[in-house]
Amino acid sequence: MPSKVLQWLSLVGIIWLQAINGTNTNFPAYSSQLKHAFSMSQLQLNNLAFASDAGKLFGWFSGIASVYLPLWLVLLIGSVLGLIGYGLQYLSITNQISSLSYIQIFILTVLAGNSICWLNTVSYLVAIRNFPRRYRQLAVGVTTSYQGLSAKIYTDVASSIFSFSNGTTEKAQAYLLLNSVLPLGVTVITAPFARVMKVGTVARDGGGDMNVGFVVMFVITIITGVYAVISSLGLIMSSSALKRVIGTCVFLLAPLLIPLAEKIRQVFEKYYSTVINRETRVYHFTIDDENSNNDVETDRLDREVFLNNLGQIAESRGSNNTSSLVSLSSAFGFFGRLMPSLLDYFFSRRRKSSVVSSPALIAILVAPMGGAFLLLLNSTHIVLYISTAIIGVCTGAITSVSVSTTSELFGAKNFSVNHNVLVANIPIGSFIFGYLAALLYHQQGNGRSDGKCIGTKCYRDSFLIWVFDLMPFNNRELFII
Repeated sequence: MPSKVLQWLSLVGIIWLQAINGTNTNFPAYSSQLKHAFSMSQLQLNNLAFASDAGKLFGWFSGIASVYLPLWLVLLIGSVLGLIGYGLQYLSITNQISSLSYIQIFILTVLAGNSICWLNTVSYLVAIRNFPRRYRQLAVGVTTSYQGLSAKIYTDVASSIFSFSNGTTEKAQAYLLLNSVLPLGVTVITAPFARVMKVGTVARDGGGDMNVGFVVMFVITIITGVYAVISSLGLIMSSSALKRVIGTCVFLLAPLLIPLAEKIRQVFEKYYSTVINRETRVYHFTIDDENSNNDVETDRLDREVFLNNLGQIAESRGSNNTSSLVSLSSAFGFFGRLMPSLLDYFFSRRRKSSVVSSPALIAILVAPMGGAFLLLLNSTHIVLYISTAIIGVCTGAITSVSVSTTSELFGAKNFSVNHNVLVANIPIGSFIFGYLAALLYHQQGNGRSDGKCIGTKCYRDSFLIWVFDLMPFNNRELFII
């Protein structure tokens, strides 16, 4: 099969992988039900959120494995780890096996969190190594953006297949089941295309064709994001969960049009090759180590804690629409992840010398996040939705920038190991800020027999602490722009 067709198929494959790989992002949608099912305190629930992040501490295993094992096997290992981590919790909550202890649930959650690293490693490797440097940022940005849709996809699928209410354990059962089996199913489908290729002979105007392909991909991606936002806000009339799932599936299949069009083009070129003699040239794409003077922090941990506590934040404010909040954060996170790639694409085409550096971009994105946390001091529901959307956009963009910056700093040769080492800092901050938020929540709700806290006071101090952490003097990015 022609190499360019395989290039695009590999990109489509990792788009699908990323779309279902954010199993940790749907945790807020069922965390309250999980807390009730396993009779956990708020501190224990926060520790489970930390456990999911703690899986990243062992992400370097997937990086090393990708060096010595075929990528399809790395994908399979990751999906099996997720199957075990979430699957055993599902069997326990449905009483099909003996009840698990808290420490067992904690370890299984760590295992499930680590599974994400394995699928991410393969996705990043394929996006970086299968495309020349000019298009590398575009490939990474587009594919990474689709992970922002994960929470929405799982929420819609769970709502369309299962029948549950917010106060029952069936909701937790549905999400645990989907988290365990959906990544494995998609892995089986995409594994044949998830491989690093040496690009062979391409046409002289191949660069132009690839440029057109990415423009089409951008259009499809933007339309997908618009659909995700509109459906999350409930603006589509008579939009049931099943219809939303069908719509999302159509948009996820749409990128296949690019390799299909490329295949048709090559068939026509071959057919008319006896009449039109097209000169070809050989491109040898090599991956060079590249150092950069930019110093960048890979993640802002306050947003991780916010999203992990989103279920309890909504509950404390009297909101029962946790699923819609998760979908909203997911949809806006999708656009946030795509934004750096769009900026990079248009600036590079215009040959602008004043392109915003990665540290400067992160510093710019931190400001509206702090404003969003301040807005949350207001108790109205509309403020909760607005703040969730702002935090989703900003953190999605930061995530996308961090991936490409790792490649810029250390080169692409050992990217799989380097990136997993860098993201290992996330669990530490997640534990510190999450534990502090849980303590403050427990303190404010100490008078209730069920341990719940109701009112804006529950997370008021936490919001102020997160704002303080985002202040300029706490961010190194501002001093290295």
